[in-house]
Amino acid sequence: MFRSATQTHRRAFLRAAGISIALPILESLPIQLPGAAIALGKERTIPTPSVDGSPMRMVCVGNSLGFHPDAFFPESTGSNYRFSPILEPLAGMKKEMTIFSGLDHGLKGGHFVVHSFLSGVTSTDAKAMPDGNISLDQRAAETIAGQTRFPSLTVGSEDGIHGGSRMCWTRSGVRIPPITGPKELFQTLFVQESHAQQAEKLKRLELGSSILDSVLGDAHDLERRLGKKDQQKLEEYFNSVRDVEKKIQLRNQWVKVPKPSPAMKAPERDLGLVNDLPLLYDLIAIALQTDSTRIATMEIAGSFNSREFGYDEGYHGLSHHGHRPEKIEAVVKMGRYQVEQFAAFLQKLKSIETDQGNLLDSTMVMFGSGMGNANSHTNTNLPVILAGGGFRHGEHKAYENTGIRRMPLCNLYVSMLQRFGIETDRFGTSTGTLTGLELS
Repeated sequence: MFRSATQTHRRAFLRAAGISIALPILESLPIQLPGAAIALGKERTIPTPSVDGSPMRMVCVGNSLGFHPDAFFPESTGSNYRFSPILEPLAGMKKEMTIFSGLDHGLKGGHFVVHSFLSGVTSTDAKAMPDGNISLDQRAAETIAGQTRFPSLTVGSEDGIHGGSRMCWTRSGVRIPPITGPKELFQTLFVQESHAQQAEKLKRLELGSSILDSVLGDAHDLERRLGKKDQQKLEEYFNSVRDVEKKIQLRNQWVKVPKPSPAMKAPERDLGLVNDLPLLYDLIAIALQTDSTRIATMEIAGSFNSREFGYDEGYHGLSHHGHRPEKIEAVVKMGRYQVEQFAAFLQKLKSIETDQGNLLDSTMVMFGSGMGNANSHTNTNLPVILAGGGFRHGEHKAYENTGIRRMPLCNLYVSMLQRFGIETDRFGTSTGTLTGLELS
């Protein structure tokens, strides 16, 4: 059946080398064909963020099932608090860390909103936000593209109750797939590609660049036929394509640069997240030390095997403990183990000397979860710890999490982004910076 111009989807393609890239909706074009516009975020190039001359770094560790609140948060606040059963392994790092309570994103949905931990925005609400649901790590990575081989590293699992690690998101709402174990992470960081592999990668990158060059040429020809409003829209489209070009160029510059030599042997195989956790932390520390990256995330998801601790029931099932003492004991035990490995990671960063102190001084390390209480499926009062980064630490800071005085977790993220060197006063659902968090 014949369709009129008004019945046809209002999209059109630019074509180059047999590949089509869709245009945004343009009112000046009466008939347009189905497609999907490129929607990548803009990147800004700024001076390298630093603390006393040492580049600033950021590590975020998240647990998708949360921790038992009664065994996580200290009973008292301020600097004279006593460590809870789960946090006891961090007692030796008290002066290098801050515990926060009362922070959250104001969301409901249990497991279905945990993926918003580093963004403050769910994937379903992303379209209504100016920056989508971009996560904290990716927002920081946008500003230092090209300064390290890897703008960021995402470590986690593809197993779990909702499809594995879902903590890291691009500005366009695309999930960042994780590196799934120490063997793959070691290869990514240290195994040099052969000359043939380098040539093939360069060929693919050059092909992508040539396609975009051709598409931009066709688009500029189209621009002359458009009205002022559509020209502005097309310019935004050009900026998105230029961002793709920039990413291609940045990847190109690192292809032939030798990777660092590790002071350890390559893992023969992955042993599962429980047993691999110490090695993953070690590899992240080396990645920071060698300046292979300055941003890393790791999500501890449902693939954390409770059977390694002697329990027949899975981690997810145990987290819904129903107030049964034996299940609570299991959840506390597994949470404490995760904190033990986190504490060892902080100690390792503190032991690595830099020109201006130690690695922890110039690395913001956040640990927590987007799940406040897995047993009741609540996402309020999220467990959050921040260590290092040159902040004044040593306290348990409690904030109101109800009413008009509620303090959004995204306010902490604004403070972290500013500390990273980014000139911004907003992120996600923030209302400003985090009150009470000061530099040392």
